[in-house]
Amino acid sequence: MMLGTILAVVVAAGGSADALAQFQVKNVSLQVPAAWTRSTEDGTNKFTAPSGDAYFLLDVGAVQTAGMKGDTCVDKIVKSIGGANWERMKVGGQPAAKRLDSDTAPSGGVVDTVTYVGCDGRTTWSVVFYLEQGKKERFGPLADKVGTSVKLQRAGGK
Repeated sequence: MMLGTILAVVVAAGGSADALAQFQVKNVSLQVPAAWTRSTEDGTNKFTAPSGDAYFLLDVGAVQTAGMKGDTCVDKIVKSIGGANWERMKVGGQPAAKRLDSDTAPSGGVVDTVTYVGCDGRTTWSVVFYLEQGKKERFGPLADKVGTSVKLQRAGGK
C-alpha cells in the first residue's frame, strides 16, 4: 500500500504544509491542512495549498425533507450531480460516496477532481478536491485523508 505509506510519512512529518487541524462548519467537523489558506464565498469554504497546486471546497447544507434516511439522501445527491462511477462508503459512520474525475484544465494540463459527498438524513456535506494530475502523488493521499475525516456532531434538541 504505497499511498498509505506516503500518507503516514506526510502526517508524521509534523509541522509540514500538510499537518492537519480540526475545522468545523455548522455541525460538520473534519481535518484540514493547517497551513492552507481558507476563504469563504457564498457559504462555501475554500482551502488553497500554499503552492497553489491544489485546493478543495467544503459545503454543508440541511436536508429539506424531514425523516429522510442517510442512504436515500446520498442517492439523491449523487443522482443530481451525475450518478455514474460513485464508490459507496461510510465516512464518520454515515452514508457517503466518492468519485474521481479527470478533466483538461484551461492551461492544457490535466486536473483531477476527487469528490466526497455524504448525508446522515439531516445534514448534507461535500468535499471537492481539485489537484493538478502531475501532483497526484503529493495531494492524492491528502485528498483522501480530508475527505474521509468528516464527522457529523449530533445537535442536542433544537
